[in-house]
Amino acid sequence: MKNLKTAQKDLSQKQREPLLAALKSRFEKNPNRHKGLDWAKVQARLEGSPEKLWSLAEMERTGGEPDVVGHDKKSGEYVFYDCSAESPKGRTSLCYDREALDSRKEHKPKTSVVDLAAELGIELLTEAEYFELQKLGEFDTKTSSWLHTPAEIRKLGGAIYGDRRYGRVFVGHNGAQSYYSGRGFRGSLRV
Repeated sequence: MKNLKTAQKDLSQKQREPLLAALKSRFEKNPNRHKGLDWAKVQARLEGSPEKLWSLAEMERTGGEPDVVGHDKKSGEYVFYDCSAESPKGRTSLCYDREALDSRKEHKPKTSVVDLAAELGIELLTEAEYFELQKLGEFDTKTSSWLHTPAEIRKLGGAIYGDRRYGRVFVGHNGAQSYYSGRGFRGSLRV
């Protein structure tokens, strides 16, 4: 018998088929993101990981357009990143974390980036991962994306984000309690 948490994160066959079709199509259209990888092996791994497939469905539902960007030969895991051209639309107007959300006296956003990422079962891209993503194309030319913030920066009240402007990739900072309609977050998932 499945526990309730797992049962809620299973997709039906009817939900699974269009998701796998979308992921396969994106995989085939963007071979530069995953040179030398075989879709059949990726799909087999996905089909053996129903909770991870649910997380990919949530990445897709919120506008992330997840795609394979790597393969960890040691663990066998495939690495997915949100590869939407701009920061995912379904994940904008969020402050960085629960502490930042709780510190706001008024005009609080619905949730925080860290809380929503945990709910979706994904990790925030790190600064290094964000730079790796930007080698695969031009992302966030009109928006920006919150990034996993090092503890020493967060302790001082800040959080970092990345964007691409003037043909370059930048990492900037804001107060963690701030939020913008043009800033969401990108996630990663290992399957």
